[in-house]
Amino acid sequence: MTRTVTVGLDGSPESRAAAEWAAREAELLGLPLTLLHVWEPVPEPMAQAPLLGAETQQHWSERIPREAAEGLALRHPGLDVRTEQRPGRPADLLAAAARDTELLVLGSRGLSGIGGFLVGSVGLAVVAHAERPVVLVRAGEQAADEHLMDPAGIPSAATTFRPVVLGLDADSPSAELIEFAFTAAARRGTALRVVHGWNPPPSYAYGLCVDLELHGALALRETTLVTEVLRPWRQKFPDIEVTEESHCGTPADHLVDAAREACLVVVGRRVRRGPLGPRIGPVTHAVLHHSTAPVAVVPHD
Repeated sequence: MTRTVTVGLDGSPESRAAAEWAAREAELLGLPLTLLHVWEPVPEPMAQAPLLGAETQQHWSERIPREAAEGLALRHPGLDVRTEQRPGRPADLLAAAARDTELLVLGSRGLSGIGGFLVGSVGLAVVAHAERPVVLVRAGEQAADEHLMDPAGIPSAATTFRPVVLGLDADSPSAELIEFAFTAAARRGTALRVVHGWNPPPSYAYGLCVDLELHGALALRETTLVTEVLRPWRQKFPDIEVTEESHCGTPADHLVDAAREACLVVVGRRVRRGPLGPRIGPVTHAVLHHSTAPVAVVPHD
């Protein structure tokens, strides 16, 4: 694995926002940034057309990463920016690239208001197959969006980072996922907000309506479980302020709500090697589509 941050670039507004985010993350990590432009070869009949042919495509495949690299070098002096072009199917090549990088960053089309992400088929395919963490960044994402307002209520990238939000499954916690979230918060010098959602067993459903004591016992169990899971990580990262939340209800809903005040949302994807192949779990899938903050998806066993 090469120690670099890689961003998939196609010239779209969402990929440009992803490149800016990736540049800032590469600076925090002290790593080079690779701009990877993947383009599908022109079919032979189209290759003969003067305006749509191979020469035109080659021109744009070289121009897009070159101009992006020049702009990033101006805005991030001292950052080692590299470019790479590969012909082929974007989903396959980006997923393959994720194996050889510290972090892969992709863009997602942004929706207005609280709509958050609209993740395309390429992004979903890459997330489902990638063996390394993948971050999706919505179009229009700005550095100031990840920071608290200044004292005058004006967006600013000079203030403290908003918290990192971690979606935690306390019943089967992943060390890779938890460590990613803690280190992301440590790099930013900010707090970590851990969100755990739970639902009572089906056998308890009818009793909960009338038995508040039973509901309280279940809530206490879940809260205690989260505390125990995080105890060794608090000791490993003593300087990080950690807030623990355990809510009854759909975990995705609570994470999407928390994303509105986050600089980054960290969720997991369980690696499955069975006959059904890789897939994205329902919670991560929902967060990808509706989070208004960048989302890091960390694969784990």
